Amino acid sequence: MIPIRDNVPSRRLPVITIGLLVVNVVIFLYEIALGPGVEGMLMRFGTIPYEVVHRVDLPPPTVRPIYLTLFTSMFLHGSYSHIIGNMLYLWIFGDNVEDLMGKVRFIIFYLICGLVAGLSHVLASPGSQVPAIGASGAIAGVLGAYLVLYPRARVLVLILFGFFFRATYLPAIIVLGLWFIVQLFSGVASLPGAGRGGGVAWFAHIGGFVAGLALVKLFQKHPPVRRYGGTDFGL
Repeated sequence: MIPIRDNVPSRRLPVITIGLLVVNVVIFLYEIALGPGVEGMLMRFGTIPYEVVHRVDLPPPTVRPIYLTLFTSMFLHGSYSHIIGNMLYLWIFGDNVEDLMGKVRFIIFYLICGLVAGLSHVLASPGSQVPAIGASGAIAGVLGAYLVLYPRARVLVLILFGFFFRATYLPAIIVLGLWFIVQLFSGVASLPGAGRGGGVAWFAHIGGFVAGLALVKLFQKHPPVRRYGGTDFGL
C-alpha cells in the first residue's frame, strides 16, 4: 500500500518540509558522487549502536562527539528506493503537520522525533556495529502527529495485487494504523531469538512514531482544518 496524496489542504507554504526534502536529496546526490567512498561517509556519520552504548570510536573515525551521529544519520540514505520512500511520506504528511505547528516548532519536533528514533534503535540493538541511516525515524514522528491531528483525513493509496493495482481513498487512521502495525510486528520478529533479522531499523520507526503521538499536542500551534470539499476529517 503506497500513499499518493491526502485531501488536507495546506494553509501556508510548507517551507521547512520543502527544505528538508531539498537537503536530503542534495546530500543523497553527494553520496552518489562519492562512488565507493560513500561507505566511509556512512560509517562516519551513521549511528552505530555499539559506539553510542560503549562510547568508543571504531575505525574508521566517527564524527565527534559520537552522539552527534544520532542527528547526522537522519540526513543519509542508502539507496534510491530508501530516499524516494522517505521523501514521499514526508511530502504527503509533513506539510499539514508543519501547517499546525509553525516552522520553528515543526523543525524542533522533527529533530526530537529523529533523536528518539535513533535512541530506540540503539536500545533495541546495542551490540550492532552496522551504521543506521535514514530520515524514516523522524518522518515516523510526523506520521504519528498526523494520525492524532487528522485521523479521518482521506489518503489516496495505491494497493498492489501482484501485477495489478488499484487506487482508492482510505481514512488516515487505517493507512497509518496499518503502517505502525507492520513496523511493530516486524520489530518484534527482528529481535534476537525471534528467528528473523533484517537491515531495517524497525524500532527507530516505532520509537519515532510513538514520540510523534506523545509530543504533537505540545508542539501544535494552530487548530486543524475541520472541513474541506464537504468532507469532515478533523478531530
